[in-house]
Amino acid sequence: MALAEDIRQLPLRPVGRESMQDRVYRQLVAMILDGELEPGRTVTIASIAQAFQVSAMPVREALHRLTAAKALTVVAGRSVGIPPLSVERLSDLRRVRVEVEGLAAEWAAAHVTPAMLARLDSRIQAMSACVATGDQGGFVPANREFHFTIYEAAGSASLLALIESLWLQIGPYLSLLRGSGNWRNANIQHQVLRDALARHDGKAARAALEADITDAAVILEGLLRG
Repeated sequence: MALAEDIRQLPLRPVGRESMQDRVYRQLVAMILDGELEPGRTVTIASIAQAFQVSAMPVREALHRLTAAKALTVVAGRSVGIPPLSVERLSDLRRVRVEVEGLAAEWAAAHVTPAMLARLDSRIQAMSACVATGDQGGFVPANREFHFTIYEAAGSASLLALIESLWLQIGPYLSLLRGSGNWRNANIQHQVLRDALARHDGKAARAALEADITDAAVILEGLLRG
C-alpha cells in the first residue's frame, strides 16, 4: 500500500508532546478496540506517525507493546496488522473472557449508581439505532463503551487491564458479526445485563455477560470455519 493512500485511510489525530509514547499507545488501543484497524488491513510506522503528527520513535515503541500483547503482528517489513484468528485461539479467548469479564460484571453489581445506569441506557439506545441502520462504525464503539462502563465499575485496575488485553485480541473481529443477527441479540442481552445490575444481582449480571460472550463466539466460530 502506498504511503499517501495509507495515511488517507487513517483518522487524523494529532498527539501532544506530554507522555508521547503513552498517548500514542492509548490512541492505537482505541483504534483497535473501535474497529478502525480491521482484520486484513496493514499500516506502517511512517503512516501512523504522520497521521498522529509525531516522530516514528513513540509509534515504534507503542507498536512494540501492542505486538507483545498479541494485539498486532508484523506483516512485512515495517507494516503491522491484526493477527489472524484461529478457531482454537477464539475458543481459548472465549473461555478466559467468560471467567474474567463475568467476574467483573459480578463485582460491578455492588457499585451501581444512577449515573452508571444512565450511561448504560444511552449506549443500549445507541446500539439499537446502529442495528436498525447497520452502522458498524457506531455499534462497535458503543458496544465497547457499554462493556467497559461495567468493567470499570468493578473497581479493580488489575482486572480492567487484563480485560483490555483480551479485547485487544478479539475486538477487531467483532465487526464480522454485522449482518449475522448477533448485534440485535447482543443488545437484548445487554438489556438483561443492565437490569440485573440495576437490581444489584451479581450472579444474574455474570450469567448475562457470559451469554453475550458465548453467543458471539459461536457465530464467530461458524464464520471462521466457513
